[in-house]
Amino acid sequence: MPLKETQSSNGLREIDRWDGGVGWLAHPNEEMQRASHAISVDGDVWVIDPVDAPELDDLLAEYGEVAGVVVLLDRHMRDAEEIARRHDVPLYLPTWIRRSVTGIPVRRFETSLADTGFRVLKLFANPAWQEAALYDETTGTLIVPETVGTVDYFRTDRERLGVHPMIRLFPPDELRGLTPERILVGHGAGVFDSAAVTLADALDGSRRRYPSLLASTVRRFAPI
Repeated sequence: MPLKETQSSNGLREIDRWDGGVGWLAHPNEEMQRASHAISVDGDVWVIDPVDAPELDDLLAEYGEVAGVVVLLDRHMRDAEEIARRHDVPLYLPTWIRRSVTGIPVRRFETSLADTGFRVLKLFANPAWQEAALYDETTGTLIVPETVGTVDYFRTDRERLGVHPMIRLFPPDELRGLTPERILVGHGAGVFDSAAVTLADALDGSRRRYPSLLASTVRRFAPI
């Protein structure tokens, strides 16, 4: 199983379907499990941190017309520019993400994403890590591209959701106190039951469980 698939997708695997959107894995067999999402608001579809796939446009059409492509992490440009061009829509970036884009219109946002009802949480804004999360209290949807994930290398054996290994000792406070009904992540399938409790557990146990995660990571990637 490759860590990250570099070839074009042969077909997506749908994940995270709910009334307000859908998620997919363009490369289901890669170890990184790069997850992409689309949210639907009043017939407008917002595509978030996408990896392209042959059937993607048909999947998006089930929810409406694409209004914009959103990138929430500096390292998650993925296929965002290509998809924005294909649908002739702007690329939306938080004001603190330092990426230059040419050939397509760019819209910057800071406290909310257009008229979607999602407010923006600034998780990291430094030269090494620039990340935003989206949260809609009304629908209970929380979208976090990197700080937390469900893929194996984010989690200890007792966790359903884990904080990214690089920030385990200092997880951002902006996610504390939220009460989402669902958590969509950039690596792995989302959390759709007991989401608020699961998020609190991941944050509260982040430092305490770091040695366990480190040990399992060493075992996982140690040469045989």
